[in-house]
Amino acid sequence: MSAVTEAPPADRGPHLAKKINPVSTVRHGMLLTWRSLLKIKSNPEEVLGLTFMPIMFVTLFVFIFGQAISSSWQDYRDFIIPGITAQSVIFATIGTGVALNTDIEKGIFDRFRSLPIARSAPLIGAILGDMVRYLLTVIVVLLVGFAIGFRPGGGFFGVVGAAAVVMLFAFSLCWLSAFVGLLLRTPMAVNIFGSIWMFPLTFGASTFVPTERMPDWVRVFAENNPVTHVTNTMRGMMDGTPFAEPLLWTLAWTVVITGVFFPLATRAYRRRS
Repeated sequence: MSAVTEAPPADRGPHLAKKINPVSTVRHGMLLTWRSLLKIKSNPEEVLGLTFMPIMFVTLFVFIFGQAISSSWQDYRDFIIPGITAQSVIFATIGTGVALNTDIEKGIFDRFRSLPIARSAPLIGAILGDMVRYLLTVIVVLLVGFAIGFRPGGGFFGVVGAAAVVMLFAFSLCWLSAFVGLLLRTPMAVNIFGSIWMFPLTFGASTFVPTERMPDWVRVFAENNPVTHVTNTMRGMMDGTPFAEPLLWTLAWTVVITGVFFPLATRAYRRRS
């Protein structure tokens, strides 16, 4: 009786991964967002940093500098709460680049590359996870403001609108921070470089003093600074005063920054991982 030789299955050849569509990319990104949030359990000090710094800034500027800068610390409190909210969130976006650089140095993204997921999903997950942390910063600043008597004239919807504006702008800056984090070699270099350009961006704006009180050469920079537009939009929403023009500028800056640094960060991530 002759032996029967079975033909090899047709699928024994090289396996080709299915093309990942945008829906799958979003799903993978959300799963990795959850992973990013779970890291809070093992690193609770990250949350402490995002909450302690805003409290310190509110206390220092309102109660120490408020009386000297304004006629009363209560007036300065109402002026500065939107500014500190914007400054705290925008400054915190440096952490996005630092965290990405750290993960790459540890080889975590090499493991992601071996998984059947969208190449951009780890980047999306890291940034969306950071956005949740930055929202916590907004909430802390507002709670401290309410505790010391801040009562926005724009009401609940004005506060929610202001929070949405600064979060939207922070989302665009996260892509810039991610690009820097993927470009530089070490987390320390990312932190130093991020601070170098973040200090003039946040302090050279209407965050702490009106631009009218600045020297002419500083005022030109401050009035065209995107952080000034964000802060003025937030003040208008919280105070219930007109904010259409700074809002349009804020949206324009958000689109431009995202449009430039989203593809740059994605390309740098593919090269680095």
